[in-house]
Amino acid sequence: MALLGIIRRWHIRDQIPLREIARRLGISRNTVRRYLRSEITEPAYAERQTISAIDKYALQLSSWLKTEAGKNRKQRRSLKQLHLDLKELGFEGSYDRVAAFARKWKADQTDRVNSASKRTSISYIWCDSVMAI
Repeated sequence: MALLGIIRRWHIRDQIPLREIARRLGISRNTVRRYLRSEITEPAYAERQTISAIDKYALQLSSWLKTEAGKNRKQRRSLKQLHLDLKELGFEGSYDRVAAFARKWKADQTDRVNSASKRTSISYIWCDSVMAI
């Protein structure tokens, strides 16, 4: 949330009065004043914990996605087919939830590969001398 940064920048750097900041942002002057007086850099909100219909089938879908990723493009099952297979197992959610899960799964796999390649960099040491036997 960049609201706090905007308020501080307008008030400190641009010398805009509190009333003008409140008018521009559509919040009360007291809120603007409270943000300026606070020691927090950004307000922290608790992350929402919701239960999705796909959570029960996440392990099964992850394993399917992993096996499908190893296949050739022409031999892979589509997400629509995976959704139909999940429906046969009792999944009552929509295709959109399956597609969102697959996007998140793919992004996680990409991040895992990228972070692993950063950690396993190899540095070579070049030697100018040759040992004689």
